[in-house]
Amino acid sequence: MWVYRTGRMYTECQIVLYEYQKTRNASHPREFLKDFSGVCVTDGYQVYHTVEEEREDLKIAGCWSHARRRFDEAVKALPKAKQKDSRAYLALTMIQAIYREEKLLKDLPAEERMIRRQLSVKPLVEAYFVWVRETLPKVPQKSKTWEGFNYSLNQEKYLKVFLDDGEVPMDNNAAEQSIRGFCIGKKNWVMIDTIAGAKSSAIIYSIAETAKANNLKPYDYFEYLLTEIPKHLDDTDRSFLDDLLPWSPSLPENCRKPGKNEVK
Repeated sequence: MWVYRTGRMYTECQIVLYEYQKTRNASHPREFLKDFSGVCVTDGYQVYHTVEEEREDLKIAGCWSHARRRFDEAVKALPKAKQKDSRAYLALTMIQAIYREEKLLKDLPAEERMIRRQLSVKPLVEAYFVWVRETLPKVPQKSKTWEGFNYSLNQEKYLKVFLDDGEVPMDNNAAEQSIRGFCIGKKNWVMIDTIAGAKSSAIIYSIAETAKANNLKPYDYFEYLLTEIPKHLDDTDRSFLDDLLPWSPSLPENCRKPGKNEVK
């Protein structure tokens, strides 16, 4: 199951799309993204880089959460008494400093965020990679820590993309969180193995998760869709669908989650 979604932080109209495919080869994102131009924030899976190389209007940005994850695994593999003295722990500390500085910029307009990133975030990123290069030869090859350093260096080009674009987030955690529920649930339907069922579940998940991402209540939203759409089955004009989109102001209030200052 492939998942594509808009950047959670900087886009008002959120879209979460699931697509089932039998394999994980490059043909699937190549087809799905053929009419998209812009930046995709991904993990280090090579197929995304392959697609980028074929296109002039598509750029791949790396995920700092994935870079961090390898050091977190390395630290957890050590005895507690040795964790804070390890190079992996120091790497985590340096990455955390980048995240901390980035967090201060989250409410800024994109252009100002980009300028501030150049001033305050970029020096931390550059210092991190200088340290990684200096430290890598001192780390036992194939160790967890070595894998973390190696991943960062292999992804350096992609991990730096966010510095030059204020609309690009540091990680793809939004997509990771969107796929998590599906990964947890798949144990419940392990015996359901039809392709048609997988494709149908992708559609249902896309609607449900997009609804949640736009602060709607999925059950009430589905109920509204299943009530309204049958009224238009004979229509040749599909413009009525605009009023059913998850960000449409025409949706009834019962579909929306209460705001921060509301109690229901």
